[in-house]
Amino acid sequence: MATTDFTSAAHDTIDAAADATKTAGDEAAKATATASQLIKDSASKLGKEAVDRARTYAEDGKARAGGALDEVVKMINDAAGTVDEKLGEQYGQYARTAADKVSEFSEGLKAKQLDDLIEDARGFVQKSPAVAIGTAAALGFVLVRLLQAGLAVDRSDATTTDPKA
Repeated sequence: MATTDFTSAAHDTIDAAADATKTAGDEAAKATATASQLIKDSASKLGKEAVDRARTYAEDGKARAGGALDEVVKMINDAAGTVDEKLGEQYGQYARTAADKVSEFSEGLKAKQLDDLIEDARGFVQKSPAVAIGTAAALGFVLVRLLQAGLAVDRSDATTTDPKA
């Protein structure tokens, strides 16, 4: 009878251990699922924040580009008078026509939504990939040259000393 009590106690202990193991496994699975969901939610939130931030920067860039184009139009129109005097009205009119085209482009840029501009760019790249690559390379070259020129000016300003000092 002692062996049956011992066997019964052993089975009870094994069953309790199995239940505890199952409960611990279930709790671990729940904790893993909760942690996984938390990570997914955080990643989704960060992704949305990144998209919102990129959209804000793109909108700012669009506004700045429109403003810069307006300045170019103003400069071309100012130069058109000088061109009239030095080269003739015909050439001044070319400058005014160019200013009008740049102005139309600027107004179109300002009027379009960001998503429409992205679609237009995507369509252009699909239609003319070689032109798009060439344009990107040229703009990259110009940007690098502008940055180098700005850095060179900063360096020369830093090394120049005030003669009155």
